[in-house]
Amino acid sequence: MTVTLALAGDTMLGRGVADLLARSSEPEAFVSDGVRAWLSEADLTLLNLECCVSDRGSPWSAPGKPFHFRAPSHAVELLAELGVSCVTLANNHALDYGHEALLDTRALLERAEIRVAGAGGDLERAREPVVLVVNGLRIAVISVTDHPPDYAATPDRPGVAYADLQSGVPAWLTDTVARARTEVDVVLVSPHWGPNMTTGPLPYVRAAATILADAGATLIAGHSAHVPHGVAPPVLYDMGDFLDDYLVDPDLRNDLSLLFLVTIDELGPVRLRAVPLKLDYCHTLLATGEERDWLGRRFIGACAKLGTTAAWEDGLLTVDMR
Repeated sequence: MTVTLALAGDTMLGRGVADLLARSSEPEAFVSDGVRAWLSEADLTLLNLECCVSDRGSPWSAPGKPFHFRAPSHAVELLAELGVSCVTLANNHALDYGHEALLDTRALLERAEIRVAGAGGDLERAREPVVLVVNGLRIAVISVTDHPPDYAATPDRPGVAYADLQSGVPAWLTDTVARARTEVDVVLVSPHWGPNMTTGPLPYVRAAATILADAGATLIAGHSAHVPHGVAPPVLYDMGDFLDDYLVDPDLRNDLSLLFLVTIDELGPVRLRAVPLKLDYCHTLLATGEERDWLGRRFIGACAKLGTTAAWEDGLLTVDMR
C-alpha cells in the first residue's frame, strides 16, 4: 500500500495574509487553482504553520525579536479548504503572541479537524507524536525546533518541542522516534532547524538528520531557511516556504519554492516529485518560464552536492528515494 504525502514548508498567515483574509476567504485568493490541483492529488497534506492563530495575546517580548506573526481565528478555514490534514507548530513563531494564543491555535485547528504536532499545553503534549491513518498506513508525525529556547514547553508551561540540535540530538528525541517506529508504519520527523536564508544544510543539521534516520525516522522533512535545499533520501533538508508576505532576496529568491509530493509505503519513501512554486505577495501559484527553470537548476545542483540525482520529468522535479 502506497500513500502520497503533500509536504509544504513555512506557511505564514499573519500580517499581509491576515489583511487579505479580512477581505476574502476564498482559497483561490491565496493559492492558485494549479497549486491546489496538485494538493488534491495527495492522500494527506502537511505543512509548517509559522504563526499562531488567535484573536488574543500580546507580542512576545524577547531581545532581538523583530517579527511577530498572528493570524485571525478564521484562518483555519483556509487551511481546511486547502485540504490540510496536519500542521507542525515547533518553530520560532508559534508563541509570538504568548501562551494563550498558542493554546487557541491548537484548539482552533483541532476543532477544524486539523491535527497538530510540536506544541502544546505542557512538555509532554508538545513532544507527543501525532498518529495519522491514511489508506491503512499508520504515520507518526514528530515536530521539533532548534530555536528559540525561550519558546520551549516545560512540565507546567505551554510551548514548543525544543531541542538544541547544535549540541547534539537529545535522547528524548531519538527515544521518541525509536518508540514510534515500533508502533506505526511510517515515522515522519519535521524539524525546524538552522538559520534563515541559507542555500544548503549546515553540518550540524546533516549530522542530526543521520542520527534521526538511524533512530528510525522513515522520512525527514525540514524547514526554516525560507529557501528549498537539496534532498538526500530519506531527508528533505528544507522545503522552503509555501505562503507568506515576506520580502524577497534578489539573489536567494525566497519567492521561488517547491511543494513536495512524496510517495511512501511501510518500507519508506519510494519517489519524490517537486512542484515548482512562485510566491507572490500573499498568493502562491505555479512557477513558469525562466523562474521555473532557474529553480530547477538550483534544486538539481543542491541535490547533486548531497550525492543525489534529481531530474525533470513531466514538468516536475523528481528524485528516486530508494
